[in-house]
Amino acid sequence: MPIPLSPEHLSWRSTPGILGRYPSSPQSVHALLGYFLRDRNSPTPFPGRDMLFDNSLFEWGVAPPLEKVVSGGDELQLLMGLPEVQRHSVSIVEPWPNVGINLQGEEVRASKNVAYILQQVADADSILYPVWQSGVENPQRLANVLSAGLATVVQGGNPAAYDPNTFAGHRGGYEDILGLIEQLLLRRSTGSAPCIFICLGHQLAAVAHIRLLQRAVAAVETLDYLPLDPGGRALGALQRVCQRIAAIGAELPVKKNGEIVAQGWHHPRFAVAPNELIEVGPRRLQPYLCRDDAHLPGELLDTHALIADELEGVIDSMLSQERELNIAMFHSDEVNEEAALFANWAYKLLHDTIVPLRYEVAVSPLSWLLSLPYAIEIMSRTEVAPNVWTEVSTTCIYYKDWETHRIRRSFTSQFHPELMADIRDIGKRDGPRYAELKDNDGVRLLVRLLYHGMQE
Repeated sequence: MPIPLSPEHLSWRSTPGILGRYPSSPQSVHALLGYFLRDRNSPTPFPGRDMLFDNSLFEWGVAPPLEKVVSGGDELQLLMGLPEVQRHSVSIVEPWPNVGINLQGEEVRASKNVAYILQQVADADSILYPVWQSGVENPQRLANVLSAGLATVVQGGNPAAYDPNTFAGHRGGYEDILGLIEQLLLRRSTGSAPCIFICLGHQLAAVAHIRLLQRAVAAVETLDYLPLDPGGRALGALQRVCQRIAAIGAELPVKKNGEIVAQGWHHPRFAVAPNELIEVGPRRLQPYLCRDDAHLPGELLDTHALIADELEGVIDSMLSQERELNIAMFHSDEVNEEAALFANWAYKLLHDTIVPLRYEVAVSPLSWLLSLPYAIEIMSRTEVAPNVWTEVSTTCIYYKDWETHRIRRSFTSQFHPELMADIRDIGKRDGPRYAELKDNDGVRLLVRLLYHGMQE
């Protein structure tokens, strides 16, 4: 028996899609994402419908297609009783009410742009989770709900990922939001929704990688035995590897302009720190090139080179196949190159150690380690000014299935692919027509990440 909607939620649509004559489905959404990507000039699949939305009504919670807002426990409970709604939608997580103030002095709520793009391109519905407003009572449960949809997009915001105090003033605190990000990073299993972490989301993911690795090391080092390892061989191998990870992490410095800004992986600015200069406006996306710097351990560089050669991260292929890519940057903090290289090396080292020991690990308190990423690849960088770079502008997070060895991917992006060059949100500006979206580099990148992530 279907769960009835409460009076305040009667406007929630239970039939997915709003532009087409027929309901949308995961298969139709995926096909239309592919149709959008195959060229830059084919017509909209929804003729006459790409100016459907009244700007004055294009606000979350006001009218379709933005009516689905999970702003508290009641809405989450309602949604858990309507799995068909979640299954056919993209989830958008807001850690903050806006992603910043643009040059016109406007607050930019970029989550609306994500929803608009997905609806116009593929008639894919969106559900908003404003965790700054609702808080995160149960990160594991919320992550499980999010992972059951088409995809999850974690948006940006003003706070600094290295300063918990900057998250004050809203219900979603620093630890609550980071706890959710950690759970999302552990939820990329077969058939689960890919995640795309944007701007602050990209930075929070970097912090969460380091925290997960610290948690893994602590869990291994304090464990006395594994049930299927009576001689202690498997546990000894894991402990040696974790001691190596802890030793490198403790000594690794983060340098900017030749100065150390963080010493070791326990420093609050190890994963994320202020960029040398604020970066706002259009930038050309360029392939990642590692700094030739003696403070970077060779094994970190070698492991990243191996991953880059072994795996295809979508963004690297796009950089080589598409024309010059121009995207909108809007940030003053950045993910540190050293932290990203370290996390990639540590994840892969842990994974390769666990492979022959996975059965012992699977029936132990360490079983959650099987959900960790396999590797992280830095995909691109942008030039802020001469000799000043955002070295980690995008990453691909790889997961390798233990038995089939199939690869799944999630992605992070420092820039906002959903924003046009004017850095305004839909509602304050007219919605771009389908042809404009189809020729926009950032939008094409966002769609391509969703298209490939949904296949896994």
